Amino acid sequence: MLETLSLMGAGFVHALSPLNIILMIAATALGITIGCLPGLSAAMGVALLLPVTFGMDPATGLIVLGGIYCGAIFGGSISAILVHTPGTPASAATAIEGYELTKKGMAAKALAVACFASFCGGLLSCISLYFFSPFLAELAMKFKSPEYFWLSIFGLTVIAGVSSKSLIKGFISGILGLLISTIGMDPMEGVERFMMGSSSLYNGVNVTCALIGLFSMSQVLILAEKAIAKRAKAAKFSGSLLLNGSEIKRLMPTITRSWVIGNVLGILPGAGATIACFMGYNEARRFSHHKEEFGKGSIEGVAGSEAANNAVTGGSLIPTLTLGIPGESVTAVLMGGLIIHGLQPGPELFSTYAPMTYTFFAGFVLVQFAMLGIGLVGCRLFAQVSRLSDSILIPSIFLLCVVGSFAIHNNFVEVIIMFIFGIIGYFVRKFDLNAAAIVLGLILGPIGENGLRRSLYLSDGDPSILFSTPLCWLLIAMCILGTASPWLMARWEKHVEARSHH
Repeated sequence: MLETLSLMGAGFVHALSPLNIILMIAATALGITIGCLPGLSAAMGVALLLPVTFGMDPATGLIVLGGIYCGAIFGGSISAILVHTPGTPASAATAIEGYELTKKGMAAKALAVACFASFCGGLLSCISLYFFSPFLAELAMKFKSPEYFWLSIFGLTVIAGVSSKSLIKGFISGILGLLISTIGMDPMEGVERFMMGSSSLYNGVNVTCALIGLFSMSQVLILAEKAIAKRAKAAKFSGSLLLNGSEIKRLMPTITRSWVIGNVLGILPGAGATIACFMGYNEARRFSHHKEEFGKGSIEGVAGSEAANNAVTGGSLIPTLTLGIPGESVTAVLMGGLIIHGLQPGPELFSTYAPMTYTFFAGFVLVQFAMLGIGLVGCRLFAQVSRLSDSILIPSIFLLCVVGSFAIHNNFVEVIIMFIFGIIGYFVRKFDLNAAAIVLGLILGPIGENGLRRSLYLSDGDPSILFSTPLCWLLIAMCILGTASPWLMARWEKHVEARSHH
């Protein structure tokens, strides 16, 4: 316990360096900007900025990506409140009450509530991140090759099942990622696999290029397909962006409830911020003493959805950092960022790389304060940004995709790889497949393959080693549950959405 407290203190000292503070503020502001632009997403923003973090210290790079992540989740509420168009799916429920408040001339109040609730939800989720992560990491230290094989299978079944409307489509996406992960030199036999004579593929497909293509370049193609038109004009708003004591007192029970909801859903791989925002909104209405305000503009409704979706951020990092199983698509991209910096998610992050990990945790806490300050001060500016036309967004994102993928190794082949994944990402969206499952297959493929092959090598080819420990059986049971979860989650989501509209 004393060692953990010491690491926490040292983490804050490093996170509070001038460079980290400047980059954290800039990243959070950029994340809010991305979030408030309808059609863009937190995953796209994080993927696009991955190459920028290459020259940074790993902890600094992760703090930057964390700032973009949290900023984008909050930023989605700005356009949801002002133009009734959620910037990200995680703010869909916010639009229900937020826009009603805007029509009453209370846009400033709605934005203040969204900002305060987002800050509280994110900050409280950091508590869970601090105290639950070491326990899970300690459990992960008991994993050997068979357990790592089943862990990778579990990660794929959960993300493929929960994150897609069709279980089959989810598994197709995951298998596609697994197939792509086999490209490159065989790690055990030294045999070339699907390299097509290109030395650039010696170490496999570059994860960053794949992420930029799947999440960012594909978005360029989607936007370009639509008619290029100016976005809806943001509503004018006036009044104070500060809440008084009685309003804060009224909102705190709702925020606390939504924090618990969002945090639990964040820890559950695949559930994500979208479900959390509807559940938070639904529970806010259920326990409210002012039910008559719901549907007509309720600050509790805005607080419930925003606290829940931001509480997901810290919760989703827990399985990502300790077990290598992302809670949602954004943390799948963040996991790619860890690997790019030479860090493998798992118990080593809490032993060998503990100082770096706790610096990131401290930075994640500070990001919440940066988000609160920037959100309150810059709301009027972000309101104007939310109506930028696609004719500006498309070439800007395109240029960043090309420059970012080329800058990784100054290799034009990686730009081509990025374009290929952009086209793949475009058709993934068209056919309602799952980009996050592809990324997870790409990342977990080598872990699962090495776990399986090493297990069989150690047992002289006897497959019973894969069923030899209680942890193996626990993970097998979790795989079965992960496969069955789409049906349960579909019913749950339908129930939550139905109740939120009544």
